Amino acid sequence: MVETSSINAPLIVGLTGGIGSGKSTVAKAFMALGIDSVDADYASRAVVERGMPALKAIEEHFGPALILADGTLNRAALRSIIFADAQQKTWLEALLHPLIRDWIFNQLQASSASCPYVILESPLLFETDQHRLVSTVLLVDVPVDLQIERATARDGNTPEQILSIINAQMSREDKCNRADIVFDNSLSEDSIASRVLQLHQQFLAKAGKQ
Repeated sequence: MVETSSINAPLIVGLTGGIGSGKSTVAKAFMALGIDSVDADYASRAVVERGMPALKAIEEHFGPALILADGTLNRAALRSIIFADAQQKTWLEALLHPLIRDWIFNQLQASSASCPYVILESPLLFETDQHRLVSTVLLVDVPVDLQIERATARDGNTPEQILSIINAQMSREDKCNRADIVFDNSLSEDSIASRVLQLHQQFLAKAGKQ
């Protein structure tokens, strides 16, 4: 298993948070300061792109209905299957999680050559073994009712759909207990840049770059 010590980077910051927490906004604030952010959500899409072995394995396991006319993955159909069947979800995770982790590792390795520290943005940092890749964890946290409000406004899903996603993930309390730093994102959006700058300075010091 790849550990963070195997990556040639002084510091890797795991940035996580539930749906609607605003973790991507926080990641963009770090990127505005010149810090690379590796997106685990993008990795989960990259490993099942057209022509990738994982997509072929999904087609063989679930059938051709999972492939759209343009040869890409029918994500909506796959999501419906795994939400309804825990065994299928387990099968899919066993296939994809190692591939996603390898993709992330390679991106972290590449980014470490040019940045004093690197952000790994992952909504499932704790739920997968991706937390093993990071040196410290920054949790973007908001109350559940605010998660639901923001996510429904952004995605057009119902509050019930958003709540089911929240309930399928690690609890807010457990995430707060496991995080090294909790970033309260219920505060004004105008405060994000200044608070991220303070964290940036902390991470630079921790990485030995100040």
